[in-house]
Amino acid sequence: MKALDELTFDNRFARLGDAFSTHVLPEPLDAPRLVVASNAAMALLDLDPAVAETPVFAELFGGHKLWAEAEPRAMVYSGHQFGGYTPQLGDGRGLLLGEVYNQAGEHWDLHLKGAGMTPYSRMGDGRAVLRSSIREFLASEALHALGIPSSRALCVIGSDTPVWREKQERGAMVLRLAHSHIRFGHFEYFYYTKKPEQQAELAEHVLNLHYPECREQPEPYLAMFREIVERNAEMIAKWQAYGFCHGVMNTDNMSILGITFDFGPFAFLDDFDAHFICNHSDHEGRYSFSNQVPIGQWNLSALAQALTPFISVDALKEALGLYLPLYQAHYLDLMRRRLGLTTAEDDDQPLVERLLKLMQNSGVDYTLFFRRLGDESAALAVARLRDDFVDLAGFDAWAEQYKARVARDGNDNQEQRRERMHAVNPLYILRNYLAQNAIAAAESGDYSEVRRLHEALSKPFEEQAGMEQYAQRPPDWGKHLEISCSS
Repeated sequence: MKALDELTFDNRFARLGDAFSTHVLPEPLDAPRLVVASNAAMALLDLDPAVAETPVFAELFGGHKLWAEAEPRAMVYSGHQFGGYTPQLGDGRGLLLGEVYNQAGEHWDLHLKGAGMTPYSRMGDGRAVLRSSIREFLASEALHALGIPSSRALCVIGSDTPVWREKQERGAMVLRLAHSHIRFGHFEYFYYTKKPEQQAELAEHVLNLHYPECREQPEPYLAMFREIVERNAEMIAKWQAYGFCHGVMNTDNMSILGITFDFGPFAFLDDFDAHFICNHSDHEGRYSFSNQVPIGQWNLSALAQALTPFISVDALKEALGLYLPLYQAHYLDLMRRRLGLTTAEDDDQPLVERLLKLMQNSGVDYTLFFRRLGDESAALAVARLRDDFVDLAGFDAWAEQYKARVARDGNDNQEQRRERMHAVNPLYILRNYLAQNAIAAAESGDYSEVRRLHEALSKPFEEQAGMEQYAQRPPDWGKHLEISCSS
């Protein structure tokens, strides 16, 4: 394991030059202190977990110190926000401190969010607040633990720095990790500003560093785009299967690697609601839960437009045509497993759709239903779950179809069924009210709750002693929290 001064930097993106980013130093936070750290994320950098408790750790990730080898850069990009094109965005409060490679040869971006003003702050103060930093930390690590592709979060550093949003809050920084922070919006920026040389340089950078296997294909750029389509189809299938709502699927928030990042007003479903809108600023419901699938395709189309200098329109359209079939295949495969099925039948999709409609009409807790469905045999489980539904006749009809389907599946060993289903149906998810409880405690100086919640979410499929409060249905107030982009 390494100490903090033993990290090895290789700042590949910074070497692209000033057309792609601007050198900016982080603005220090007042009285920086550790709120929470992820041992699993620290292991990605080969760091000894004990270093998180040292003063220099908070100083480094609170903007007071910097490695000599680091080259902090604010990245420039643009993007479509709520369907409209914004010509220049960029890291308004984030800094790519540098790229570190570990003993396995993996490169990881160290990206500090809340590091102060940059040329791309657009009238903002460049700061992040404690609540949003905690939410991003918890979401990053929770999604990863669920098997959903995501950026990672190393730590949250709190402070005494005052920051004004709707009220005065305290500033914080979250250190994010990813193999790249390049977005769809990077390609859009150079496409719409008509800078073909820089756009070609960016495309070569992404192809060589992140999709090197595509070099072996007859059309490398097309192969890369096809891989991006496939990765996004799988990622969004997992969002839908686990009830995750991103909230702000602008193209500048879409990773070129097909991972979840830029967490804002996200939420996991409590009661199943296909039309759920987690961002109270999304008045038209553009990024509602059910719209995430078509918006994923819309965003890929925006990226495809920016790639027309390298790939023919017909080839791009053909690659885009893969998105929905791939999404449906990934989604149905995961939903089969969530139902405890090990084989495939043609009527499985209608079986899933009928269940979700019943859950929608009865306000059934999405996560706990599937977890409890695996506790017992199919017959006993549906009998116990029946009282959660208003339309009893409808549920009874579905239950008969489900029991018959399970019988045809042929895997009737109950212990194996339980083990198989609990391995894909989490007991703990990041419900908004749990995050809010942890934030309220942290804002009063008590970081124990955010650390405890992080511990539970790190093993979402395993029942953990003393964590019962994280596996309950939320109180009524907890289902109606308004979350905005303000951070």
